[in-house]
This record gives sequence, structure tokens and C-alpha cells, in this order.
Amino acid sequence: MSVEFEGKKSNDIHNKNLKFEVEDLDVEDNDENIESLESSLKVSRKKFLFKADACILTYVCLQYWINSVDRVGFSNAYVTGMKQSLNLAGKDFNIINSCYSIGYIISMVPHNIMLLKVKPKYYLGLCTLIWGIITIVLHCVNTFSQCCALRFFQGVFESCTFSGTHLILGSWYLEKELPFRSAIFTSSGLIGSLFSGFMQVGIYNSMDGVSGLQGWRWLFIIDGIITMPIVILPLFIFPDTPDIIMKDLENDGAKGVSFMDKIDYYLSKLSLIDKIFSREELIYAKKRLPIRDETIAADDDNDDEDEEDNDEAEKESSNEKNKSSSNFISTLTNWTIWKRIFGRWHWYMFSLVWALGGLNISWCSNSTFLLYLTNKGYSIANRNHYPMGVPGVGVFATLLSSVYLTFKPKGHIAPIIFISVVLFITAIMIRSNPTNTVQMFVAEYLAGISYAGQVVFFSWCNIVTGNDIQERAITLASMNMFSVAVNAWWSIIFYPATDVPEFRNGTYAMMATTVATAIVSIAIGYLYKRDEKKRSQTINYVDLSSDALR
Repeated sequence: MSVEFEGKKSNDIHNKNLKFEVEDLDVEDNDENIESLESSLKVSRKKFLFKADACILTYVCLQYWINSVDRVGFSNAYVTGMKQSLNLAGKDFNIINSCYSIGYIISMVPHNIMLLKVKPKYYLGLCTLIWGIITIVLHCVNTFSQCCALRFFQGVFESCTFSGTHLILGSWYLEKELPFRSAIFTSSGLIGSLFSGFMQVGIYNSMDGVSGLQGWRWLFIIDGIITMPIVILPLFIFPDTPDIIMKDLENDGAKGVSFMDKIDYYLSKLSLIDKIFSREELIYAKKRLPIRDETIAADDDNDDEDEEDNDEAEKESSNEKNKSSSNFISTLTNWTIWKRIFGRWHWYMFSLVWALGGLNISWCSNSTFLLYLTNKGYSIANRNHYPMGVPGVGVFATLLSSVYLTFKPKGHIAPIIFISVVLFITAIMIRSNPTNTVQMFVAEYLAGISYAGQVVFFSWCNIVTGNDIQERAITLASMNMFSVAVNAWWSIIFYPATDVPEFRNGTYAMMATTVATAIVSIAIGYLYKRDEKKRSQTINYVDLSSDALR
């Protein structure tokens, strides 16, 4: 059964009558239609979600976990002997981290575009392999410049993980399912930070001096070795995305003619997906999702464009999405994609708000607590143990935020305001009396709540841009890109190792960014509600309270 409605002169309908299947329009958050789809395919939603979580979350969480272990491991190595061994001084630590950030920044958008062109299980596995090798090579460094070079390339390949995974999660889960899965993924990285501290202490105590290597060098070797099994895991259990699955089902496992198609054919024999999921469940994975067509959600700001331009844009957009032969370069150089993205407020506002949100995390991500403990002369064990409470608070706050958003799918502003208020108070505590040990410890642990912003903002962006896969991929990557780009120089100015323990400028900076984050978030909420109202006036045949058109 289908529903027909009249178009108006705008990009939303392209001046023509359009027909869409009811099950494609109003599946999301509509239990009646989802149950009808499940009944026709004879699929259990709970069983499907369990399988999807087991395959998708297992891999992406392990990948992000080892990503965090490798990344935080450098900070732990710095305070457990590397600084003295390499004669690092002044802002050398911050400059090395900035080199990592630069590599991270320039590769995020290309990574997400590649994930639309290459099967994620291959691309993510390759990136993990390369950064794992670089991690092992780090044990050989003897100079400051070597650290800068290796950390740069480590950042290039590690940047595929965070925004890439949010892109993939948004391709699998409905709005009410997404926050909790995003929270589990984000928490896995925080747990990686916890684990790195424990591991560094254990390695330092048991392996320092073994085979003539210092403990911090063994940390990099062991980190890299742990990474290797995660490299091959996606070949067995990772199901890529529903769009890719549907294409594979249509091809029915046929072997392609190109060299890469033949490699894919043979590697796919390792996959257990067809044994874990039934064919009906794989079809259900795609059919249950809301419609993914940017022409429906196009902004009304282009109402004055003529019909010929609209038809041409629609045709080019459709070709871009359906051509399997389209490549990375064609996406980067296709003006219709960039015109569509830059013609909406989504890219600008979400990039801005997460640049601010990332700065709120700067207090934790720049290892200020670790530097504080080193400055105060705490033992190596305590330097690695005490900061573990910060990501612990982050895990708790992240999961709590996800539970709230599960029951209040459109309530993103409330947790953002709460996080901003707590961080503002934290900055006041640190600025008012940095010599008070108890007050500093409490403030440092409270700052861990900033990590909850990740699940709030990235799940929100996934929802708002969910109708357009290309916009979603580039916006998610841009959010992280601008956050890291600003933090690359922000940390040098406001959180240099030389400013410990006061971090006077850093506390004032955090006060400013928390206020700005709240203001921009309220603006996003207003713009989003305005667009919802416009869509409901344009297409009043669908209950937009269930977000059917995203």
C-alpha cells in the first residue's frame, strides 16, 4: 500500500507527485508499522537487536577501546620515564600532542567519505592495523622529532574510529535505540583510558628493565600486540551497513570481475554474518529504517529555484547515491553534495557546538590531572591510578545521559545545560584554590562529566541529519575535526604543562566555553523545531511526531 500527496514549489517535493511506501515513511518509532513489518518477515525485533548489538557493538567498542589505550598510553609513558629518557622539556609534550591532532584533523572527513565507498569492515580493519604497527614502532623513539612524526601518522589512522562509528551506528539504529548504543561505544573509550593506567602501572612494575628496555617502551609494544587481534575481528562478525547488505543480497554472492571484487568475494567467505542473521533479518535491517532521501528534507530556503534546477539536482543526487562505481574523488568534487550540505544550518551549528563541547573536555583530555599529580610529587603508581576516576565519572555520566535520551528522545538540551553548569562550577573550584588538594581532586573528578557531551551531541546530529547519508557522514566527521583542530592550539595556550597547577587561563577559558555551549545548543533546538514545523505544514499526511521523514 502506498500514500500519495501533492508537491508544492520547493526542493522538498520537486514540483511533482511523489509516492512512497507507507512502511518506508512511518516505520521509525511507530510500533504498529514495525510490528507489521516484523510479522510479514517473521522477524523478532528483540532477537534482531541482540544480534546486531553483539556484532556491531562488540567490534566498534573493542576498536575504540584499544584506540583509547594507544592514545592515552602516550601520556602515561610521558610521566613514567619517557620525559627523562628523551630529555623532553617545556611545551614539548603539548607540541607532540598537537602533531597527533593535526593528523587526526586532516583525515576525518576523508575517512567518513571512504566509509561510504569501501566496506567498513575492510577499511576500519586496515586503519587499525596501521596504527597498531605505529604504536609498536613508538617504542624505538629516541628524539622529540621522531615522536612528533609518529604521533602525526598515528592520528591520521586513529581518526577513522570515533566519527566513523557514529556514522555506522546511525545507519543501523532508530532514534530511540541510538543514544544507549552511542553511550556504550563512548564508554568503551573511557574504559580504555582506565585500562591504560592499570596496564602502565603493571608494566612498569614487572617489565621495567626486561631485555634492556624501559617500562614505558614495553607499554607501546604490548599496546600494539593487543591491537592485532582486533584488526581481523571485523572479517568475521562485522555486518557493514544495511545498504551494503541489501546490495550483497541483490548480487547473491556473485564474484565480481575487478581485482578488488575478487578479494571481497574470497574474504567474505570468512564472514559469519549469514550464519548469525537470517535473510529475513538482513532485509528487516534495511526496511525498518526511515526513508533516507535528502530531497524530502531539503530546506525551504530554496523555494525560489526553478523546476529545471530542481529536477537536475534530484537527478544528480540520485545518480551519486546509486552509482556503485562512484569513487572517493568524485564525492569530494561533486558540487551538488557540498551545495546541499552548506545550504543548511546543520553543518555549521553542529560543527560549532562540538568545537565548544570538545573544549569543555580539554581539561580532561589534556591530562591536567596527571600533570598536577606529577607536579605535586606523587608516586608513579598514584600518578597512573588517581586519574582513573575521571573516565569513571565519564562512563557513569554518559550512560545516565543515554538512559534519559532513551525516554526523552528529543530532550537533548536538558543534559547539555546540566553539563555546562557543572563544568562552570568546576572551573570556579579550580581557579579559586588550586593549592587545596581535596578541592582539586573533587573538581578534577567532576570534570569527567564533560565526556557525556559526546553521546548527546553525536546522537542529536545523527537524528537531525539522518535523512541524508552524505550530509550525515561529512557533518559527523566535521564535528570531530573542528573540535580537534581548535584543541590542537587551545591546549598549548590554555593548558600547557608549564601552567600546572594553577592553569589560570584554562579555568577562565572553560567558563567561557561552557556558557557558549549552552547558548549554541539552545539555538540548535530552536532551528530544529522550526524545521519540524515547516515539514509538518508541507507534508501533513504523516505524523511528524514520530520523526517519520528522517
